[in-house]
Amino acid sequence: MKRFATQGIVRETEITARGYELDQYGHVNHAVYLNYFEHARFQAFRQGDFPPERMAENGWSVYVVRIEVDYLKEVRMGDHIRVRTWLSETRRTSMVIEQEMCRAAEPEMVVARARVVAVWIGHDRRPTRVPEAVIRVFQP
Repeated sequence: MKRFATQGIVRETEITARGYELDQYGHVNHAVYLNYFEHARFQAFRQGDFPPERMAENGWSVYVVRIEVDYLKEVRMGDHIRVRTWLSETRRTSMVIEQEMCRAAEPEMVVARARVVAVWIGHDRRPTRVPEAVIRVFQP
């Protein structure tokens, strides 16, 4: 876990690209990057002591309402990548999660970036205030 001064706590998740994720050109398919980013978001919440089980117990969900991805470099089968996830902004019921995917052996080699707008959903299936405890997980 690293801390970037302007971004709060950065959670990291490592993933290895698998053969069945490749497109016809031997690259990881662009849609798979979304899966990698989603997996890393779940891991970031888990690392912050908000695993899916705790979320369900509280009747909480997080709905992605917008995602922007910049694809910068290719990822091939067997590549070990690291996804960094941090909370860059919170509003009353939503948050902006930034993510950066890089080569694990070359952390400066960013292969993709994502900006995710997510809404915190309460037990009544309606937007609700982002809990302070969640914000502290990323921005103590």
